[in-house]
Amino acid sequence: MPQAQPTHQLGLFDAVTPRRFLHTARGLTTLREAARACNRCQVATRACQTVFGQGPEDARVVFVGEQPGDEEDLTGTPFVGPAGRVLEDALAQVGINRRRVYVTLAVKHSNWEARGRRRIHRAPQAQDVAACRPWLEAELAAIKPQMLVCLGVTAARALLGASFNMRVEHGRPSASIWAPWTLCTWHPTEHWQSVADGTSPHELAFMEDLRTVAAQLHRLEAA
Repeated sequence: MPQAQPTHQLGLFDAVTPRRFLHTARGLTTLREAARACNRCQVATRACQTVFGQGPEDARVVFVGEQPGDEEDLTGTPFVGPAGRVLEDALAQVGINRRRVYVTLAVKHSNWEARGRRRIHRAPQAQDVAACRPWLEAELAAIKPQMLVCLGVTAARALLGASFNMRVEHGRPSASIWAPWTLCTWHPTEHWQSVADGTSPHELAFMEDLRTVAAQLHRLEAA
């Protein structure tokens, strides 16, 4: 599986605002405070706030999603909108306590455009992912998870490379530079939409992949 390299190896950390925190900080609290001031991308000018990750710093598993939706943008908390509710229900079904995992996003600001009074969600652009990636790397460096789960193509390609193919590679655990056990699956939004549309392929694959995650997590906890 191709893997993207840490941006500190590519010289991108120096472009982060404020850069001193990424060079010195190891705690999530300090990183979260620093990320609030980040304005490296154009999306930051439209978003209400930076949406940083949430969860215990000693979490064994980190779930990485795409970008904030409306509810996440307004609250500053990841996975509290429709996709978050799908994820929480799915984790409960497979026996994973969400309070014991760390959840975060590949892009920290909500990307949207106004249409009348409505805010229309837009997919993140490559430059947005690149701008936020040092923050994601810093989170992973602080937590040092034993397991990493990428939710959706955006998260998978941000960390594993632009050639990642979700249809072919989802549900296949492998080692990565980010965690010794890494797995990718569909984003909860795709699962939710497949259920709403009356289709099942993504739903079945998503739940089966999460059962694989749960089995590995339970093995680690029992060791």
